[in-house]
Amino acid sequence: MRFAVRQSESLSTELLFAVGLLLGLAMAPTLVSYANADPQALWQAGGATALFIAGCGTAGYATRRDLSGLAHVSLWALLALTMFGIVMTFINIPGGSLVYPVLGLVIFAGLTMVDFQRLRRSTDLDSAPLIAVSIFLDALNVLLFFLRIFSRNNT
Repeated sequence: MRFAVRQSESLSTELLFAVGLLLGLAMAPTLVSYANADPQALWQAGGATALFIAGCGTAGYATRRDLSGLAHVSLWALLALTMFGIVMTFINIPGGSLVYPVLGLVIFAGLTMVDFQRLRRSTDLDSAPLIAVSIFLDALNVLLFFLRIFSRNNT
């Protein structure tokens, strides 16, 4: 994405569209599966995601305090969460199926606040596609974490 931004504005916009399209196509089977198996969980996750992104986004956009330190901590925490997820694949950890998405939501709360602060502080149009992709990925991951939480009672 950074390469596309440096090359041309239209290329970065096209790449932004392509990323959204490909992620949408990749997520469609998962969302259809949830819609068929547990539509209530899908509705709950969608609503919770909207409220979560709106709340964290507002907090990040409104705060005057520099959140760059939170960005570093959140990225390291995301790496640790990824390792925890890999461990959970091989080892059954009691309560891990709830701890994993809750920790993920805490981490993405930080990342969402940081991305919305970047949006407020940004003055150049070149960074707009990068920020848009970041916020889109935040929302997508939050949706997936909420799906794990809301569907775990029904599966």
